[in-house]
Parts: sequence; structure tokens; C-alpha cells
Amino acid sequence: MGKQITEMLKGTLEGIVLAILSVRAAYGYEITAWLREQGFSDIAEGTIYALLVRIEKRGLVDVEKIPSEKGPPRKVYSLNAQGQEYLDEFWRTWSFLSQRLEQLHEGGK
Repeated sequence: MGKQITEMLKGTLEGIVLAILSVRAAYGYEITAWLREQGFSDIAEGTIYALLVRIEKRGLVDVEKIPSEKGPPRKVYSLNAQGQEYLDEFWRTWSFLSQRLEQLHEGGK
């Protein structure tokens, strides 16, 4: 499953992170830790930080710097209205794809 799940995650990780941020604001390490708790153990922290930079540049999230006791301020990300629209489209696309894949899995019914 290793290489295949890595390839599949490339296309869905952005939606997964936006879905996490739709529940609550979080910083990069929290997102990575949550994903690892959910079984995505191979996800590198750097992958999440690079993704957060991309979605910030695209205007899908709002960012607030919060002082940290352990170093520089943390960037806390929250989903904004544009991000919510993008996430809604992601779920519609996901639903379409998963239904078609399930049909193929069941023999093309």
C-alpha cells in the first residue's frame, strides 16, 4: 500500500487539510500530528508546511501569528470563505470519483 497511498494522497491531501481546518484552526505541527494519529504515518511535517504555504498564497486560509512559549510565534491557519467554497467543490468531486470507483469495484454496475 505504501507507494500507492503516497501517490493517491498527492491529489487529496490539500482537501484533507482544508477539511481539518474547517473543524478548527490549527498550526502545522498540530495538523501533522492529527494526520499521523489517523494512520497517515508517512506524512512528513515538511509536506504539510509546504502545503500550508500554497493554500495561504491561494487565499484559502486566514493566518494569525500566536506567541509560542517554545520559540517563534506559531502560524495558526483557519479556513476562510474562499477556502470553504474550495472545500465544498473538493467534496463534490470526491463524491463523484468515489461513486464511480465503487461502481468499477463492483463490476461496472
